[in-house]
Amino acid sequence: MINAGPIRIWIKIMALNQMRSLKSVIIAKNAVGVGQRTFAAGAGKAKKGSKGAASDAPKGSTLSKEVKSTTVVGANILKDGADPKIFLDSEYPDWLWHLLDKRPALSELRRKDIETLPYEDLKRFVKLDNRARIKENNSVKAKN
Repeated sequence: MINAGPIRIWIKIMALNQMRSLKSVIIAKNAVGVGQRTFAAGAGKAKKGSKGAASDAPKGSTLSKEVKSTTVVGANILKDGADPKIFLDSEYPDWLWHLLDKRPALSELRRKDIETLPYEDLKRFVKLDNRARIKENNSVKAKN
């Protein structure tokens, strides 16, 4: 059985980030009004949808605990979409569990014999070596 830890941790981090960004928007909205003069609506005109100060108060969560534990609340980025569901570990692809594995750095790969490297490490070595050479060439050109 595959461990669900990384996915659940990622989901919690995403939810916390959403809450933090929402709090910062609310705080920024409140801070803008401090010290600035505002104009009242005309005597005969009322704001559209205005029902007094009670409607401005934040409302509590109406989501049940079951919904909170089976979906990633607030992760939907589509206008017509729904929040993604949390699946069992066995329903996720195998490569997902290896995304956070440590991969060798270029210095480690240079110390090893290139002939004996596995294909994935050899691919990584070529990519990192090319990147390092391009950076070096760019810095030499910038100095001239």
